[in-house]
Amino acid sequence: SKLTISFTRNLQLCLLNATDCCTTPLCVVETLQVLACRDSVMLARLLVQAELYANSSFTGNVSENATIIPNQVFQPLGSCPCDLTAGACDIRCCCDLECTPDLKQLFNESCFTGVFGGDVNPPFDQLCSSQSMEYIPDWFPFLCVQSSLNNTPFLGYFYHGSISTPKGPSFKIPLQTSPGKLFTGYSQGDPIMTEENEYFTIPQQSMAGQCVVHAPVAHLQDFDVRCLTSLASYEEGLPHDVRINSGTGDFIQQNVVYRNITDTGKFITESESLPTAEVLCHNVTFAEHYTFIWKDKNIEQVNVTVFLGSLCDGEILTQRFTVQFLSLESTNTTELSGNPGYQVGKPVRAANLNASDTSGSLNIWQPAGRGLCTSATHTPVIFGLDSLSGCTLEVGIDEDCSLLRGNVTERLNSLIQATHIGKRDNSSHSDPSDWVEIIRLDPFNSDTNVGTGSFKGICADIPANLNIRIIFAEVGAVQGIPQQEILAVQISYSTVIWQFQCGLTCENTSFLPITAAVQFIKVPAQQPIPMTRSQINYWTEFDCNRNDVCWPQLFYPVTRFYTGEPYSQCLAKGLSLAFLVLLAAIMSNPWFSKFWNGCLV
Repeated sequence: SKLTISFTRNLQLCLLNATDCCTTPLCVVETLQVLACRDSVMLARLLVQAELYANSSFTGNVSENATIIPNQVFQPLGSCPCDLTAGACDIRCCCDLECTPDLKQLFNESCFTGVFGGDVNPPFDQLCSSQSMEYIPDWFPFLCVQSSLNNTPFLGYFYHGSISTPKGPSFKIPLQTSPGKLFTGYSQGDPIMTEENEYFTIPQQSMAGQCVVHAPVAHLQDFDVRCLTSLASYEEGLPHDVRINSGTGDFIQQNVVYRNITDTGKFITESESLPTAEVLCHNVTFAEHYTFIWKDKNIEQVNVTVFLGSLCDGEILTQRFTVQFLSLESTNTTELSGNPGYQVGKPVRAANLNASDTSGSLNIWQPAGRGLCTSATHTPVIFGLDSLSGCTLEVGIDEDCSLLRGNVTERLNSLIQATHIGKRDNSSHSDPSDWVEIIRLDPFNSDTNVGTGSFKGICADIPANLNIRIIFAEVGAVQGIPQQEILAVQISYSTVIWQFQCGLTCENTSFLPITAAVQFIKVPAQQPIPMTRSQINYWTEFDCNRNDVCWPQLFYPVTRFYTGEPYSQCLAKGLSLAFLVLLAAIMSNPWFSKFWNGCLV
């Protein structure tokens, strides 16, 4: 609401005892009372007093003295916290010394209470003379506090607190202030930096399975990801003219090659039927392949191949982004890390040592489209990454069970085109000791009677699950990077019972899912030394999971893990308790009684 007041008389002096120093009156004092009523009953009232001054310039003295703020921990910040306006009376602040008695009468019944209203040292509940608590226990007179109000727990009520320096975001490294080289080289896992001292990013998949456009690239960690996008949600990544820090402060330019894709069938996975005249198309990136050439701790060269194509509105694009790190000393496309052991993220090396062509592969499925085995591709097994993949096989209702078992076994064996697995990433084909033979368990034991199936649409003992177990150990470190070595590889099968099932419409074709699982099992590099009987008893006695009361729990109050009191007080109390226990043990001894009686005599 808006209130307008008009005056018909001249201004007069506000203070009655003020001297008439001027030829014209200085100000006028007006008082307004506002009442809130309901059914002729007054519920609240408000008195407003205004001093209206004439326009004039200030000619008084200005104090140059700085206000000294007391330490809030030992002394209240002010005796009147509600006094917020200097040189004027604050409404409802009865402790304001600038409020005259006449002004206080306007709000004397509505003053601020508590600490804000000037009661900066109120009696607290623990004070013996305080009767503020509704219920006073019987033991209160024995535990109450006799203290002056100057030593009140309300000290520091308006404590400002310490100011901490804000930390910068973790995804950006602060710029170097002094000239010189920024890095001394990359290590495995370090993020690759750009000339602007920011992360070099390529779209990658997150833990939730979604694609992150600006994801940092880690040194010596290959990846091959696919991201689904549409024309509406398409987003460009980092420009290819960004220069990359080589690791020593020098910057290298990317070598980019652009190619056009005419056959988009492998990338367009879904298309909505839209009229041709209304379709909007743009030239976008279908795939990007990055190859980092490195030597020692530095990046020597970056080669990029970009595949471009036309994406129209209503189509779903499967983008592909690959990153591969190749050593400058490599003479072929097979990447060797240069270190004796495996590194997490590198493909597991496989070979056919029993054949003239020793090249081999250890793969899992990478389904595409409808997820059928006929259209699924292969991807290599990555060291240190447990994975599970699969595809679906179309099976007819009249399928012969023996042929079905052979077909499934053949498809599973196509993933493992090798007889040996390399112990290390730099295993040599000419040295058989660098390889371990794959242990294959027959899907059908000789004791198992595999029937041909007497019921139509039901087949038992179908080896639908392939289990690959890789046992490895940590055998050392090179430049601080742990080196892993594969000790054994086992391949086994799990059988299921396939039964024909009808979908929404019962047809003569059903689906059989087949899977391939990879599990990495880490074992100690050497057999641990067995514990002696005394060590077993010692650890069992101190094991709190096997005992109701154990020594760590008994002495917990005197350890540094206990934070209920300062450590010095806990230690002093613990020593005092130990002294009392020792004194009680001495006094309970018979010779102490004789000694004490002798002293009394």
